[in-house]
Amino acid sequence: MKLELEKNHGLSVVTIREPRVDAHNSAELKDYLAQLIESGENRILVRLADVRFIDSSGLGALLSAYKRTAADAGQFALSNVQPQVLSMFEITRLNRVFEIYADAKDMLPN
Repeated sequence: MKLELEKNHGLSVVTIREPRVDAHNSAELKDYLAQLIESGENRILVRLADVRFIDSSGLGALLSAYKRTAADAGQFALSNVQPQVLSMFEITRLNRVFEIYADAKDMLPN
């Protein structure tokens, strides 16, 4: 899985550079995010601009990271969610769980 990490103002921005997050690569995403959290990062934003499809295992990987971050009083959010992916969050009502920003810059301090 192609993932990019950028740190900006205490925020770890993880960009997923894959068109699909599914059973074939979601374990790698889950492990990557878990390692990031274990290393002490507690403000994480995942950019989904390139993601066109996500299945339940992909949603589970993101939810797992959200729960781990919340347990440490951190912040875990998503941005640049494409309409077809956003519909999966709406169907599962996970849009009520995650903070979802139109763009990554919306989470950065002014």
